[in-house]
Amino acid sequence: MKLFNRTNSLLAGAGMALAFLALASPALAEDKKTDKPKPYTLDKCIVSDEKLGEMGKPFVFTYEGQEIKLCCKSCQKDFKKEPAKYIKKLADAGKTNKK
Repeated sequence: MKLFNRTNSLLAGAGMALAFLALASPALAEDKKTDKPKPYTLDKCIVSDEKLGEMGKPFVFTYEGQEIKLCCKSCQKDFKKEPAKYIKKLADAGKTNKK
């Protein structure tokens, strides 16, 4: 009888673990969808307004889910000082591009 109870306990635990995984997997799949950052749509550096590519390969990174492209790595220092300013500038430029 003790073996039967122990087996039932193990099966119940395994069933609960499978149920948890089944419920968690759609949430994990949604997280994977949001991993890709929003694309940077401008052809200029958001900091210096230099055309991207004129100073070599652009410096690319992600900030809070938004891809950022700068003309050079040194512009990142200015971006980090006032990121909200540059994100707003990017958003405003996106609005004018849609019109």
